[in-house]
Amino acid sequence: MGHTPRGMVLLMALRTLTLADFPAVTGADGITLIDFWAPWCPPCRMFGPIFEKAAEAHPDLTFAKVNTDEEQELSAMLGIASIPTLMIFRDGVLVFSQPGAIGAKDLDRVIGLVKDLDMAEVKADAATA
Repeated sequence: MGHTPRGMVLLMALRTLTLADFPAVTGADGITLIDFWAPWCPPCRMFGPIFEKAAEAHPDLTFAKVNTDEEQELSAMLGIASIPTLMIFRDGVLVFSQPGAIGAKDLDRVIGLVKDLDMAEVKADAATA
């Protein structure tokens, strides 16, 4: 990423994930939020703008969407049984997964909790589980 002029915010676009790029994106360092959705799903259409506004508010995070109609194999591998489902990965570790649409305040709260995680402790706990 290049430099931006002082005071200018660099907005990251929502990324579309597929089975092919899912491991690289979720395995990378940093925080990746993924919205599993389908165009015919009313709760997904309600959550979509909330997810997009969060992406604008947190340009330092990766926001991605998986269309479950187009990515049925990926959705099945991850056990997506209900949409929308929100998954959050941090430094390659799944740290949050919840079906159902959530409101903007709850999404911001979850993002804050994920940012505050002690990843050394999370990885140690995962290793002993």
